[in-house]
Amino acid sequence: MSISNITVYMPSVLTLIGIPGLESVQCWIGIPFCAIYLIAMIGNSLLLIIIKSERSLHEPMYIFLGMLGATDIALASTIMPKMLGIFWFNVPEIYFDSCLLQMWLIHTFQCIESGILMAMALDRYVAICYPLRHATIFTHQLVIQIGTMVVLRAAILVAPCLVLIKCRFQFYHTTVISHSYCEHMAIVKLAAANAQVNKIYGLFVAFTVAGFDLTFITLSYVQIFITVFRLPQKDARFKAFNTCIAHICVFLQLYLLAFFSFFTHRFGSHIPPYIHILFSSIYLLVPPFLNPLVYGAKTTQIRIHVVKMFCS
Repeated sequence: MSISNITVYMPSVLTLIGIPGLESVQCWIGIPFCAIYLIAMIGNSLLLIIIKSERSLHEPMYIFLGMLGATDIALASTIMPKMLGIFWFNVPEIYFDSCLLQMWLIHTFQCIESGILMAMALDRYVAICYPLRHATIFTHQLVIQIGTMVVLRAAILVAPCLVLIKCRFQFYHTTVISHSYCEHMAIVKLAAANAQVNKIYGLFVAFTVAGFDLTFITLSYVQIFITVFRLPQKDARFKAFNTCIAHICVFLQLYLLAFFSFFTHRFGSHIPPYIHILFSSIYLLVPPFLNPLVYGAKTTQIRIHVVKMFCS
């Protein structure tokens, strides 16, 4: 590695500083973060065990929920070990290639999570609007195909971000990343070369995935609400609404946090860096933490099996 006065050539190691401005209290911040991570791991693991062991839950809605739980475990585990290493053990260094891998995994799992929520909205749309045809439309083969397409879409769309950084950038202004994990824009900002292509492609991926999924989810629930309001019986309307509440809560908290993090990173120059980094970390950790709690509380079948498991 050769170093000039202002740039670093192809650095082999980068440094994550954690939460800029709060370095002195990071060890305390790590405690609630670790607690959230452990609860997320336990909750999602419990969800997966229940769905796998109970044959009555081998239905599209619960299979998608299991996919969401597995994605949440993978996403949280991609971030937290290194983050706690920075907060508690003062190990901020990370290999450049490992940083790119972490970036790719984080954004891929985010896209997968968004795709699974879209699939769950489609499942609820068919189940409520076309209940007699749901079993014939949503076969196990279709569920597997949807899951495969969601994973491939995420991996293929995010991969060019990694390739563009690796191939286009050779010189970097600094090797210090003002973040607690390797995020696309945080790495791009280190480059000494023109990063316009990388920024445009990052925006393209974000708006393609979030825009398409959010539009599809919104249209699905509009149709669901129209159908529900037309039901003659009050109990039937309540039951239909109740099956959708958990989904709505999950996708609202995911997209609200996502858009706040996304826009503050690109346009929130007046916002203190530690606010942005805290919200970025919370945005990645809160959905894996909340999802099993929301679905466990709002889904009767899962709640019953959880109670049975602990009682036995």
